[in-house]
Amino acid sequence: MAAATIQQVTDSTFEQLVKSSTPTLIDFWADWCMPCRRVAPLVDALAAEYAGRLNVAKMNVDENQNVPIRLGIQSIPTLMIFKDGNLVDMHVGATDKEVLKRMVDKHVK
Repeated sequence: MAAATIQQVTDSTFEQLVKSSTPTLIDFWADWCMPCRRVAPLVDALAAEYAGRLNVAKMNVDENQNVPIRLGIQSIPTLMIFKDGNLVDMHVGATDKEVLKRMVDKHVK
């Protein structure tokens, strides 16, 4: 299986990334966040499983604060799915792969 590409999104690249008609899953995280570290391998697995049908990106909230503040993110990890520039789904907190798959499956063909 080819390695999936996970983009590192920043405050300046966020708008362009979420305008895609392909659903985009963004993992808002920080280095010090233990639940974020538990979710990271699940996000990596989703990127591989849905390659070509789902864009996957990560945003470090310590390095990029404007977008998380604008989106009202108060807790991490927060996983959001965008399509055509609109927020279509989100999950806050650590979870398991099946919960994330169900969320993604609602938006991926």
